Amino acid sequence: MLQTENIYYFLLILPVVSFLYSSVGHGGASGYLALMALFSFAPETMKPTALLLNLFVAGISFYYYYKEGYFNKKLFISFAIASVPLAFLGGRIEVDASVYKKILAVLLIFAILKMLNVFGKESNSIKQVKLWQGLLVGGIIGFFSGLIGIGGGIILSPVILLLHWGKMKEAAAVSALFIWVNSASGLVGQLSSGVTLEMATFVLVAIALVGGVLGGYYGSKKINNKHLRYILAFVLIIACAKLMFT
Repeated sequence: MLQTENIYYFLLILPVVSFLYSSVGHGGASGYLALMALFSFAPETMKPTALLLNLFVAGISFYYYYKEGYFNKKLFISFAIASVPLAFLGGRIEVDASVYKKILAVLLIFAILKMLNVFGKESNSIKQVKLWQGLLVGGIIGFFSGLIGIGGGIILSPVILLLHWGKMKEAAAVSALFIWVNSASGLVGQLSSGVTLEMATFVLVAIALVGGVLGGYYGSKKINNKHLRYILAFVLIIACAKLMFT
């Protein structure tokens, strides 16, 4: 893995990606997958690597948001009930490389819109999530999380805001733990199907954690990282185009 061409550029960009995602309560899998696509990582290593990185970065992000009192346990459970088993199921399914790239490209659009703050507005009127809504939304996102190698927060967070199920910081806290449990479930599904992790993956974990710790701390407080978000959105757009058209 670390023999990939221009790997040093990858290692420089990785903590920036983890910083930005962690600052909004996300693990960063969509960003890691986009980077790995840009640097031509082998498809079979991308999914488990992204899920492992997610576990550490989303865990750190959740800790800081929980510490600040933003976590809504009831909201989290309504999505997690169906997402965890379906993330495991998705993790066990092997997808053709060309199909995988197209699905990932579509999901990256959510990440791009999130970084551009399209879903940034929150409502003063918060609605309760009905059981069937939580099961349906959580189940669908969970399955695709395991299938593609993301935690699903990049989709869940906008849904929470758009449907007025929570405020921005609350959505970030719920999404962070949602990402963690889905990533764990998806990774277990991957490992149970015979996928193995290279030791070099843990080097990437250490590097991503640097950005994750800083992002989680500053994001749970107050930070204006608009310009960095725009840069990351540009990188994601390039990766999205590469995945879609190559």
